[in-house]
Amino acid sequence: MDERNGSCISDEGGREDRVGCRTQQPTLSPATNSGRSTVYAPNSIVATSQPLATSTGLEILRTGGNAIDAAVAAAAVLNLTEPHMTGMGGDMFAILWSEQEQRLVGMNSAGPAGTLMTREEIIRRGHDDAPGNGPESVTVPGALAGWAALVDRYGKLTLAEVLQPAIRLAEEGFPVSPIIASNWSDQVGKLSKDAGATRTFLIDGGRSPEAGEWFQNPELASSFRQVAEHGPSVFYDGALGRHLVDVLRDLGGFLTYDDLKKVRVEWVDPVGVEHGDYKLYELPPPGQGVAALQMLRLLEDIDLKSMGHNSVEYLHHLIEAKKIAYADLAGHIGDPDYMRISVDDLLTDEYIDARRSLLDPTVAAERVEPGEAFTESETIYLAVADADGNMVSFINSVYGYFGSGVSVPGTGFILQNRGAGFTLEEEHPNTVAPGKRPFHTLVPAFATKITPEAEEPWMAFGVMGGEMQPQGHVQVFLNMILFGMDPQEANDAARFQHYRGRRVSFESPIREEVRKRLGALGHEVESGSALGGSQMVVKLGRGWAASSDVRKDGHAAGF
Repeated sequence: MDERNGSCISDEGGREDRVGCRTQQPTLSPATNSGRSTVYAPNSIVATSQPLATSTGLEILRTGGNAIDAAVAAAAVLNLTEPHMTGMGGDMFAILWSEQEQRLVGMNSAGPAGTLMTREEIIRRGHDDAPGNGPESVTVPGALAGWAALVDRYGKLTLAEVLQPAIRLAEEGFPVSPIIASNWSDQVGKLSKDAGATRTFLIDGGRSPEAGEWFQNPELASSFRQVAEHGPSVFYDGALGRHLVDVLRDLGGFLTYDDLKKVRVEWVDPVGVEHGDYKLYELPPPGQGVAALQMLRLLEDIDLKSMGHNSVEYLHHLIEAKKIAYADLAGHIGDPDYMRISVDDLLTDEYIDARRSLLDPTVAAERVEPGEAFTESETIYLAVADADGNMVSFINSVYGYFGSGVSVPGTGFILQNRGAGFTLEEEHPNTVAPGKRPFHTLVPAFATKITPEAEEPWMAFGVMGGEMQPQGHVQVFLNMILFGMDPQEANDAARFQHYRGRRVSFESPIREEVRKRLGALGHEVESGSALGGSQMVVKLGRGWAASSDVRKDGHAAGF
């Protein structure tokens, strides 16, 4: 057994030595290669990518809020502590288990393109692709509308109460954590191109904060305070929103006052696929979650467990299934109002059988390059569960690192570059158009356990990182249900990420001999590090378990 990632070592013939393969534990500690243990708690639990956000979630839970209140409060704090990843200027999605309603509920709070964002205008301005940065890439931010709707419908507190910890921290400041500081430093050039971003996110207008350095954002505190006092309407139909649109218009952006007024939150039914005694749920388009469901269906008749975790055969099959599923994303997925094929069509037995015939167990396929909808994404994911039994799988993003790179002076937050998710290809379901929602990388996940008596809520989880998300969901999900890993092991285990054609990146704990044999199958093997970041909350027979990915600064905690 490879103690670095819990995988089994193949012999020269490619078979796995299964003796003790999932029972032996690393000698370092009862935890995993990260040195972290799974966190267990009797009442409530929070897992986020930054410690102050986790502490905020616990604070809200201890003072009368529920999991929904805690998730939104943590997201608001992450707007401050991880500004390159998330915030009020982005979009959000969620899947929650409502204990009172005894059902899964999905939320899509993604804003559309502005009224002035037309294909013709983008081409007239000299672009060959949808703008990836700057004011032209900004679409309507939907996150705040989603925060408010979640708290209003399922929370116990008011939005004003939920925002108080973020307001306090933004005013008083906090020491920046190390992974965030490193990411921040890589974006100084991007931030320097915008006056508002320079003023808000660079120290003395020229550098990023170092790890441990104190950082304050009084302008963000002011924006949150306005929302607390006047509600989200101050953003979508008030002074804050008008200021945002005025500045964007002067910079060449495409939003109007009416675009903000028309923002809508969509409550949706998550879509699920069974795999053994479990069922994985994703949100329907415009997100990419259907790819994870397709991957599971493509692999459902293959004995993955006997291959061994992260063996040559196992990795090859997952990578090839990913290629097929993502090809369908590129060709078919966008705003559901404009799609020509439904999610149900993509998951039928007939369609899956036809697509599975493309999966060669002995050769890496060269796939057609994905369409323009595929771009990188920087994201936060968090999961929360409370003593009442509510569970929340929550994701929020400004898309690229520091989104569009535009921060309207006086607001304290970055605006997303979600317009980069569109294509200029004519007659495509994801062709840019006014009022259309772009293809979205954001996908929270949720899994249930199927018993003879019922389908029970089991796991809220997610994996951050653009195209990494669905392929990461499948890897983490299978770690849990096939290989008996505990939550921290499942998050820590080494991952792959497939990019284009035959290019695949593997984290270093995947052994060199495995990489060489994958190369012999035709894969173009690359070395990667920190492929996605994940959080997870799991329901136990009594109490909760949670884990937070060592690839990020955060942690899980409960009481």
